[in-house]
Amino acid sequence: MEKRSLGSLQVSVVGIGCNNFGARLDLAGTRNVVHAALEAGVNFFDTADIYGATQSEVLLGQALGERRGDVVIATKFGMPIDDQRLGAKPDYVKRACEDSLRRLGTDHIDLYQLHYPDATVPIADTLGALHELITDGKVREIGCSNLTVAQLKEAKAAAGDATSFVSIQNQYSLLAREPERDGVLAACDELGLGFLPFYPLANGLLTGKIRPGEPLPEGTRLSSMPAERSVHWLSEEFQNRVSALLRYAEEIEIPILSLAFSWLLSHHQVSSVIAGASSADQVRANAAAVRQLSPEHIERLNELTA
Repeated sequence: MEKRSLGSLQVSVVGIGCNNFGARLDLAGTRNVVHAALEAGVNFFDTADIYGATQSEVLLGQALGERRGDVVIATKFGMPIDDQRLGAKPDYVKRACEDSLRRLGTDHIDLYQLHYPDATVPIADTLGALHELITDGKVREIGCSNLTVAQLKEAKAAAGDATSFVSIQNQYSLLAREPERDGVLAACDELGLGFLPFYPLANGLLTGKIRPGEPLPEGTRLSSMPAERSVHWLSEEFQNRVSALLRYAEEIEIPILSLAFSWLLSHHQVSSVIAGASSADQVRANAAAVRQLSPEHIERLNELTA
């Protein structure tokens, strides 16, 4: 599988989002997904301390076992685990890292990401703690998530010649194109960042399994999502866009799943598309979805989802 650069790291263009581990998947299910990913040439696994009530990291580490050296592990800190474990204060950054190392069963994290900005802490303080973790060999590269262009530029200025973020992880898909409009994609070029899209398949709407106007298939993420959350994804606007994309996919005989992955990867800023998976079959389908789209295909997709 093709790899792209993320700082000093080389990551597969298809990655695995590990939010199902410890939630929808137990250890056996996690092993099935992880082993299928390794067989398919996937080397990039993205988790977070809060996923699966802290069990995602545990199960990922156990599933990898002796294959740890073959992969790039990304995890995150900052979202509240409880009243004491949250935020981006330097002392907590170091504690959170030690906790993640222990859960993962590893001596280093390849990409350590600030999960959400903490307005109560100067970014320079957080970066200082992250720099110490790199100096100590506990972290190789650092990244961030859910930051604006202004916050990215502030972080770059605060870092100076020292450690700075190499990645930004924000929502991006054919159905959520804000990074183009809010300037984050352009900032990636300016600041030398790789972009990691989350919700690249729009919570399953771009897999081809969900057909507008039909009941949600059992076992899909949207079918088990609370109504207050699913109402966003099942809005009339999204249903109309998905219908248009499905018609176009049938017209050009390219599965909508391939269009979703390949359109994202047509943007040079995107380093890897990290999609969640709950089965080995999903992993294999995602890994096989990437293809080269023609300029005409990309232009039409842009028109349909603008």
